Amino acid sequence: MSTSIVKPRTLEDLGAPIPGPTALGGDWGRLWHLTWTLAVTDFRLKFFGSVLGYFWQLGRPLLLFGVVYLVFSKVLGVGSDLPNYPVALLLGIVIFQFFAESTAASVRAVQARESLIRKVNFPRLAIPLSTVLTSCFNLVLNLIPVFFFLLLAGGRPRLSWLELPVVLVLVIVFALGLSMLLSALFVRYRDVEPIWDVVVQAFFYATPILYSIQIVIDKAGIDVARLMMLNPFATVIQQARHAVVSPEYLSAGQIFGSPIYLLGPIGVAVFTFWLGWIVFQRGAPEMAEEL
Repeated sequence: MSTSIVKPRTLEDLGAPIPGPTALGGDWGRLWHLTWTLAVTDFRLKFFGSVLGYFWQLGRPLLLFGVVYLVFSKVLGVGSDLPNYPVALLLGIVIFQFFAESTAASVRAVQARESLIRKVNFPRLAIPLSTVLTSCFNLVLNLIPVFFFLLLAGGRPRLSWLELPVVLVLVIVFALGLSMLLSALFVRYRDVEPIWDVVVQAFFYATPILYSIQIVIDKAGIDVARLMMLNPFATVIQQARHAVVSPEYLSAGQIFGSPIYLLGPIGVAVFTFWLGWIVFQRGAPEMAEEL
């Protein structure tokens, strides 16, 4: 007795398509648990087997701070008229280090997990999220010497210090958006990495880290300063200096002329986050095939 195999004639005969792996995975709890696990594992492995451990991580911003401070402050005389300029400089470098580290590491984050992506169906979004979370761990630890040197220089605790966690949320949201965008684009376009290396350097010099925003106002005018402050990264550094180092540093609201205009950099950060989410969500189901 023979049996015949009925072949489907149309796509409808095949039934509903099987969805591929998604960015969220449909379970927020699983997404957060996996993100936390990946971040903690990466943080521990980074210093595994190292005698000095975390001090190697701390040495990078401190070394950059030492060179920059020596050249710009002692040789060129930059910042001599600013209160606690060394601390303000270190704070800017620490925040920049977080931004540069989190975004640069996210570029190859998905590719680095290629073996995992090909074998396991899990929320792909956990990869860039864990990268930024690991950088957040480093940021918290790197802020310790900032407050140490501030107190050593005669600074006193102020209620405005409580603004810092709120202000840092803005740069974290901005970094998350860029991390999702960069990690998704790198899967298809490998030119993303060298391009982003150049962009990060541009961010460093186009942001008032080595110099104060007051110099920009004096040399180029308030409109140029406000245009620079549309960059969420620049707004965070300026507001952090105002809140933590000294109120003599202009706040972001003072530069814009009204706090309502802070919606500009906030909007840029939110839009970047939204764009990164859209690109990552659409590319998530095909990441294994693209790799």
